[in-house]
Amino acid sequence: MRSRRLRITGVSKRFGDHEVLRDVDLDVAPGTICALLGPSGSGKTTLLRSIAGLEAPEAGTIELGEQLLFDSRTAVPAEKRRIGMVFQDWALFPHLSVAQNVGFGLGRRPDRDRVTAVLEMVGLAAHAGRSPGTLSGGQQQRVALARALAPRPDVLLLDEPFSNLDVTLRARLRREVHGLLRAAGVTTVFVTHDQDEAFVLGDRVAVMNEGRIEQVDGPFELYVHPVNSWIAGFVGDANLLRGCADGHRVATAFGEIGLVRPAVGEVDVLVRPEHLALTRCDDPAASEITFVEYYGHDAMISLRHPDVGELRARAIASDIVPGDRVTVRFVGGPTVAFPAPTR
Repeated sequence: MRSRRLRITGVSKRFGDHEVLRDVDLDVAPGTICALLGPSGSGKTTLLRSIAGLEAPEAGTIELGEQLLFDSRTAVPAEKRRIGMVFQDWALFPHLSVAQNVGFGLGRRPDRDRVTAVLEMVGLAAHAGRSPGTLSGGQQQRVALARALAPRPDVLLLDEPFSNLDVTLRARLRREVHGLLRAAGVTTVFVTHDQDEAFVLGDRVAVMNEGRIEQVDGPFELYVHPVNSWIAGFVGDANLLRGCADGHRVATAFGEIGLVRPAVGEVDVLVRPEHLALTRCDDPAASEITFVEYYGHDAMISLRHPDVGELRARAIASDIVPGDRVTVRFVGGPTVAFPAPTR
């Protein structure tokens, strides 16, 4: 399947007085799976619909390979953009069979071999004659994906593709879909508000907030080195520890901590829960465990530190319970710090 670069430059969009997209830039390399991650109302779906040609921005350019899809004088119609889209509700036709749904985008006389090939790709060739309503939610989602892939699009767009599935099925399906997208090799952009989903599926993750893209990076870099405190808290549990920085070191209540980016003065240091180690003790003045979220493989532990205040720590197979007293140590490596808010 052909794969092309998607380049978005300076795209802005308003609905009345509300600016939904603000000077958005995004560059998705050929064959890359890019997640648009952000809270509700951040502009993710509007950006996706602008790429598809279903919304017209007020400013900016959208390019696919060497083809200009949109600028102030150009607007290629949605049906001519060679872009496949999987909608949030899948939008399957209940009166058509699975095979007919998949062949819908292939014209009045769809290529049966192509329909069979994509159904085999998603593992549904045996269900070609069934109606969508007789399939499970996961199977319907794969039919929608097969229909989007059938015309061999240059780019595939997915809008919250797993939101209608239960938690267990969602986790299994996202692994399967990742394998299918990787096998297809098509440039993909998908919208999600779920950090786990973005990190599992995305080669790159673009974090959106209030109409802007705040950071674009791989999942590891985004989690370990967020560019601001809002992203730090949005992509995972975060403790922000007050300290005084001097270049690549910062003095904190847990001793000196290294910084990957130099800073000076009063800062908030990012400490992930897994970088705090807890040890039971009998000291009544030590940190007190206030709540434990037990997940089997690990536990998220809330505690009250006498000097720092509320903290969260992650422990593996912990039997710590509320009321226990513990000592707390920082066991992570160099991290990032953000300017402390003015009081």
